[in-house]
Amino acid sequence: MRVLVVNAGSSSLKLRLLAADDRVERTADVEPDPARLGEVLDDWPTPDAVGHRVVHGGTRFTDPVVLDDLVRQALVDLTSLAPLHQPKSLAGLDAVHRLLPDVPAVACFDTAFHTTIPAAAATYAVPRRWRERYAIRRYGFHGLSHAYCARRVAELAPPAPRIVTCHLGAGASLAAIADGRSVDTTMGFTPLEGLVMATRSGTVDPGLVLWLEEHEELSPHEVATALEEESGLTALAGTGDLREIDAAAAGGDADAVLALDVYTHRLAGGVAAMAAALGGLDVLAFTGGVGEGSAAVRRRAAERLAFLGVAIDPEGNERADGDTEITGTGATARAFVVAAREDLEIAHGTRAALRA
Repeated sequence: MRVLVVNAGSSSLKLRLLAADDRVERTADVEPDPARLGEVLDDWPTPDAVGHRVVHGGTRFTDPVVLDDLVRQALVDLTSLAPLHQPKSLAGLDAVHRLLPDVPAVACFDTAFHTTIPAAAATYAVPRRWRERYAIRRYGFHGLSHAYCARRVAELAPPAPRIVTCHLGAGASLAAIADGRSVDTTMGFTPLEGLVMATRSGTVDPGLVLWLEEHEELSPHEVATALEEESGLTALAGTGDLREIDAAAAGGDADAVLALDVYTHRLAGGVAAMAAALGGLDVLAFTGGVGEGSAAVRRRAAERLAFLGVAIDPEGNERADGDTEITGTGATARAFVVAAREDLEIAHGTRAALRA
């Protein structure tokens, strides 16, 4: 089954056409403009199915689902849980459907992989009326990336019953995966919780937010914008690009040094928490733009995680390209770099949903 994978970003649609054997036949990143999208798809072979990445599936959607009018309305109803991301997913879905109305389409969810997280990890200690009225819980995100990474690690290093996957990019999160199932993750009710990211703060004291609203007379929207778009590495070093921060730190820039220290402190602490949820660690896997591209981040994290049996090979770490084992001498936990392939996970889920 040939699958067109559609990943709606902030300003573009990432299109990948995968053959039945998962070969990438075509690839393009286009503006979500019907005319431009039509030009691209007119030149491509017609897919047998379309798989869409959708950020939020709430508690209802725990697996990929075939799209119809009822499902689409359910996705609209979930917009309040992901107001920045869900509308983009819906716009991409509609744009492609207008051009390929007779091709079956499937929604694959970033939250679905984490619906297996047990109540102890998913429940916030807030009033029951909030939890029940607003479905407040830890949802987790980047599930498609974490799921693929864990599945690929299991192929590369069987058996691997306890895996911590590190999806590190502009957005970043960790997942604790036991026998292929997510049991904990660092992102929570929103993608703002957890690690320090390019422009997002990650976890901060909620009392700080209340204090800022009172003392700076900031509106909730102003606080949200600052935490989402003006924080993280950008707030610490003036840029969210770790390559630039690495170079500046090597030159002795104090802000860049601090940014790297804060980033890796939070990363290592998060990995340790995920290992605690698993009761140990068999494999540590890095994926995403930073996870794959920054040998320095991997090295710094491994140095702080030696007590968990993590050690990486310096030369292998520097040369890592694509799916690569970087386990060092004396390690009891294996370490890997895994090329991010959300497109393969979406294609896999699309075929499974249409066979069901």
